[in-house]
Amino acid sequence: MIRTENLTKVYRMGEVEVQALRDVNLEIQDSEFIAIIGPSGSGKSTLLNLIGCLDKPTSGAVFIDGIDTGKLSENGLAEIRREKIGFIFQQFNLIHTLNALENVALPMFFAGMRHETRMERAEELLAKVGLGDRIHHKPSELSGGEQQRMAIARALSNDPEIIIGDEPTGNIDTEAGKVIMDILEGLNREGRTIIVVTHDAEIAARAGRTKRMRDGKVLD
Repeated sequence: MIRTENLTKVYRMGEVEVQALRDVNLEIQDSEFIAIIGPSGSGKSTLLNLIGCLDKPTSGAVFIDGIDTGKLSENGLAEIRREKIGFIFQQFNLIHTLNALENVALPMFFAGMRHETRMERAEELLAKVGLGDRIHHKPSELSGGEQQRMAIARALSNDPEIIIGDEPTGNIDTEAGKVIMDILEGLNREGRTIIVVTHDAEIAARAGRTKRMRDGKVLD
């Protein structure tokens, strides 16, 4: 389970303070599919960054399986990200000099997996998201929807329990977005916890539960 407790994040830019999150309390159960919806600047991405161990709170806490992530070292945070969390970004964040197979296999390289094993698993994951015939294509040779499917396969490379999507349909057309949501729903049925940030009410409606954010707060 994921739990936030009075989670607050303040960014300081010179003498100016921006309070991105204000005392956020949220519980996400194992195998839940939750969408967090709100306008730009509401704190959605900041919340994801903290849940995903990409940043630490100014105050308050994020607990993942009972572990207070704010008390972990950078190595400890990296270990949780590597073993428990898969990330899907709006901008895909693929390496454009690598083909699909190499992009998906890269996280497994950092996890110390053998070359043959990681290439075999990367091919299986690309087939899982419908890109079995695109394994040697580079990102620039694929559509936006195909690039996002490649990013999902990469997010699954280390078999994470939690998938975090920051506007995963925001950079692709409507039909491609529906395909991405179909894949995420399938992953949720497999037992993975899915957390998606979006500003699209139709996308949010496909989640099992929706939370709204405004001005750094989660609204009840």
